[in-house]
Formats: sequence, C-alpha cells, structure tokens
Amino acid sequence: MQNFRNYYQILGLSRDASVDEIKKAYRRLARQLHPDVNPGDKTAEDKFKDINEAYDILSDVDKRAQYDQFTRFWKQKGFQGKQGLRVPNFKGWGESRKNGDSAEEKADFGDYPDFNKFVDQLLGRRREVRTAPSNAPRVTSSDPWVSSTTKVTYTPGSREARKDIEARLTLPLEKAYTGGSERIRLEDGRSLEVDMPAGMVSGQRVRLRNLGIGGGDLYLKITVAPHSFFKLERSDIFCQLPLTPAEAVLGGEIEVPTLDGWVKMMSPPGVVSGQRLRLAAKGYPTGKGDRGDQLVEIIIAVPKEISQQERVLYEKLRLVETFKPRQDLSV
Repeated sequence: MQNFRNYYQILGLSRDASVDEIKKAYRRLARQLHPDVNPGDKTAEDKFKDINEAYDILSDVDKRAQYDQFTRFWKQKGFQGKQGLRVPNFKGWGESRKNGDSAEEKADFGDYPDFNKFVDQLLGRRREVRTAPSNAPRVTSSDPWVSSTTKVTYTPGSREARKDIEARLTLPLEKAYTGGSERIRLEDGRSLEVDMPAGMVSGQRVRLRNLGIGGGDLYLKITVAPHSFFKLERSDIFCQLPLTPAEAVLGGEIEVPTLDGWVKMMSPPGVVSGQRLRLAAKGYPTGKGDRGDQLVEIIIAVPKEISQQERVLYEKLRLVETFKPRQDLSV
C-alpha cells in the first residue's frame, strides 16, 4: 500500500458519518466482499481486509478521534528523506515523551518509506496472521460471514478490552425443546455455530464463554416463538385435539402429536368438548430432571360435508338413537 488509507473513503462515508451509518456501511460491504461469496477473487479479498481495518478504527470513538487528528500529516514531505518534523504524541499510541519534551516530539520522516509505515508505528499496528484457535466456534465454508481459511489483517497493537455482550435469539418451540447445534449471527458481523441446552424458555439467558469482546462472554436472551398447535403452560404443554362424533361416543385408541412425535392414547367413551385428557411426562422439561404433562383438550368436530353412504347411516342413527340432549332444558 503506497498511499494513505482513507478509512472514510473505503467505507464510502463522509467524515461526519454517525456510528450507525458506519455499522450499516460495514455490514453492507462485508456481505458483498466476503471471500466465501467471492471465491478466488483477490481484489474482493483485499477490499474485505480494507473494510475490516477501516471499521476497526472508525467504530471506536477514541481511535476515530485520534485518527482524525493524525491524518493532517498525510502528504507531508520528508518520507525517505532527512527532513525532521514534529509529530504529536497521541496518548496511548506512539512513543512516550522523553527528557521532558512537550506534547510533541521530534521524528524524522526519512525513517519511514511511506506514510502508512509512519501510521503503523503511531498506532502500534502490526501485521498479524490469524488462524482459528483450537477452541474456536465451528464454521463452514458456506457461511457468508466467517471463513475457515487463514486471513491476514491489520489489528491494533493494543489488546481490546474484555467486555461481555448480550444478543437476542428467537427459537421455534421444537428447537428450544431439543437444543443442540444452532447458527447465530451477531450485529458485529460474526456468525457462530454453538451448542444450545435443551428445554430453553422465554426470558432465559444462555452464557457462552469467551465469545464476547476481547475474550468476554456472550449472553443470549432466549425468546420461544408461539407455536400453532402447542402452548406452554409452565412445564405443561396444552393442545386441542379434534375428534369425530363417532370417536367421541365410542372412545378407543387415538393418535396425538407431541414434541416427541405422534403417540397413542385411550379416549374414554362419551368424551365431550372441553374435556381434558392427560399424557403423563409428555410435557416440557422442568429443569429438575423431569417433565411436565401434556394436556389434551377434546374438541368434537362435526363434518360440513358427508358422503351419501354416511348420510344413510346418520338417518338410520337418528331413528334409533335414545339420547335426548334437550329433554331436561330448564325452560
């Protein structure tokens, strides 16, 4: 790189861009330029490295302020020469003041082949080869955010402060029940594959160690999405099951869907709408090693259309049935 890196230009932003605008620009470009999206495209790979370097500086308030200060030295004469210029001593970056010097110290630009080498020393930047550590989250080459290949990027010389972060994760009921491997995407662009516990509930916080900022922890706040058939009632699962009039009158074995799949249960003869049947230990995990029950509310379903054969049978039934449901009306 022979020319100074204009981070604002790299992200397509003006110098007065807000933090949200910086994040949006980075996410948009990262989706376009990620190596997994552009396999074998060296230009896209280089640009992807550039936007990561730009985002690292501009997304941090302190780094951005210092960057804006030292950019006034861009295009100064003296690189690869012997002209001495005074360079501001930015707090935390660059050399410490010596021998009682003022807020500025002398530097010979001739010591640097180009402006970027000067910036590297000022920021304490170094080239660093990053490889996935042994405890890194699993990734796949089809992931549009994270590549399993080795990358060369610019990173600040100082270590990022440890910070815990929180993210929200909405799961379908079946996934919250079984747990297991889950792909999550964070606002900072990372995509992780993590192992989730079984029996998660809305409002629960799942702690993922060392997946925050600078080695901090990541906390996932869980929301279990409403299900079209099952409804959680604490550790019990509630559902409504339709029966035909014949099934309701005669009783017998019927099939019921559960979170574990379809199971068979016995319905007593003469069951009525609104009556609840209980499937023991087929509910939701309680967190104490056992499970609640599944409550099955019976709904008598009456067909709107019947075949000619069914109509004949219903006509015969009406002639012989002894059940008189309106006989004892209090009117």
